[in-house]
Amino acid sequence: MNGVYRELPAWRACRDSADWAGASIGFVPTMGALHAGHEALLKRARAENDRVVLSIFVNPTQFNDPNDLANYPRPLEADLALAAPYVDAVLVPEVADFYRDGYRFRVTESELSRRWEGSHRPGHFDGVLTVVLKLLNVVRPQRAYFGEKDWQQLQLVRGMVEAFLLPVEIIGCPTVRDTDGLALSSRNQRLSLLGRCHAAEFPQTLRNARDAASAAANLKVRGFDVDYVDDYEGVRLAAVRVDGVRLIDNVRLNA
Repeated sequence: MNGVYRELPAWRACRDSADWAGASIGFVPTMGALHAGHEALLKRARAENDRVVLSIFVNPTQFNDPNDLANYPRPLEADLALAAPYVDAVLVPEVADFYRDGYRFRVTESELSRRWEGSHRPGHFDGVLTVVLKLLNVVRPQRAYFGEKDWQQLQLVRGMVEAFLLPVEIIGCPTVRDTDGLALSSRNQRLSLLGRCHAAEFPQTLRNARDAASAAANLKVRGFDVDYVDDYEGVRLAAVRVDGVRLIDNVRLNA
């Protein structure tokens, strides 16, 4: 790993150096608290590119709940250790550098972003799309890797890249799950032992129900607080709360 870059001028000097000239660059944007799901993205990026860049940035503009932002885990040293075998550089920007305008300028999508996560987290996708656009402009990768667990986010990022004619390929990677089927997430760390056992019923119920309404009803019977369950273009999307921790997931229908 060449280094950890906290300041944009130092990163740009690296990116523009002769060592990186002509190299294909794979990029994995994250908010840190890395787990095996992120590691799978890094492995694929390493296999498909000459250079790999990881970003770790807890983006404040995508949090509509200040407590959620304050409680988001930030184990930077552990993250760097996990990433070290795969990456050439890690970008850890400062909020002040990324939002010099005070977030006056932002990316807004007017259709898909209003559904599901967008309806429960107002402004969330404005923050996501804005920071992803900034990161893509700063890193200038040929490929960027996103997990399919955040299915709605993946579709919106792809749509933004196409709309703004950005020269980058957005690659979706399969959701990585624990042995009991629960999708890996940094939020899982906040579950109690009983809550973690309970959470395993979430993906099982999504897969086994005949339709979205049945899935929602079954989740409620099992004690979940359900934000939404919906079937859309062959995907069942859902969000629930366990121990006050909000979990999202999606499963392919007829898969």
